[in-house]
Amino acid sequence: MQRVEHRACFGGWQDVYEHASRSLGCTMRFAVYLPPQAEGAMLPVLYWLSGLTCSEQNFITKAGAQRYAAEHGVILVAPDTSPRGDDVPDADGYDLGKGAGFYVDATQAPWATHYRMYDYVVNELPALIEAQFPVRDARAISGHSMGGHGALVIALKNPGRYRSVSAFSPIVAPSQVPWGEKAFGAYLGDDRAAWRAYDATALVETARERLPLLIDQGDADEFLDDQLKPHLLKAACEAVGHPIELRMQPGYDHSYYFIQSFIGEHIAHHAASLHR
Repeated sequence: MQRVEHRACFGGWQDVYEHASRSLGCTMRFAVYLPPQAEGAMLPVLYWLSGLTCSEQNFITKAGAQRYAAEHGVILVAPDTSPRGDDVPDADGYDLGKGAGFYVDATQAPWATHYRMYDYVVNELPALIEAQFPVRDARAISGHSMGGHGALVIALKNPGRYRSVSAFSPIVAPSQVPWGEKAFGAYLGDDRAAWRAYDATALVETARERLPLLIDQGDADEFLDDQLKPHLLKAACEAVGHPIELRMQPGYDHSYYFIQSFIGEHIAHHAASLHR
């Protein structure tokens, strides 16, 4: 593991590291924000998963999250969104291949060798973070768009692993929207039954833990009606009594201006669970 960026930020340090990933078979980057409380204390950690076309840089440079992480004493970890490198398969367009890992473990060629973002986020990255940084056994997870999908799915599939989960503008039903159908068809194959393992709307039906879901969604989001469809997840949760708070925010779109506006509330929400 090699540190490639080191910047002072709100009394702490915003770092970026590079390492050889076993899960993905390539060199990966992830960002870590260490708030000032990390000097001499073990802190909880909030994992952030970014959306299509993003890298670890988008969240750390655009969200303004470090201020609130410093206030609440929470470490932030933001991985890249896909495997990278010349040997990693790619595709035309922004919604498949590099920058579009969809937080699944691909089973189909040519993707299966490298596109294992689910295993990376759930297993490899936390093991690395917990071995190398002053973190204690208290995790939360959040994300935006494709990353919101990843956060919800990972939390629902791993009961007891996370204290809290939230999402901004998540793809809640990837099996039913064009982005998800394209990615799942390529990464997982034509059997739609296999897609349910990575579909939050399907997973709430049999979830073994009723971890409350906090979702913020802008009502001016350009992808709301075609790709996001949060009402599908809300209906699925209500059908089985799974707690959900879906907050439709008037006037907000899909951008990081939206995330900046509410990231403080999300970090406070996670901190309340992480510090209990």
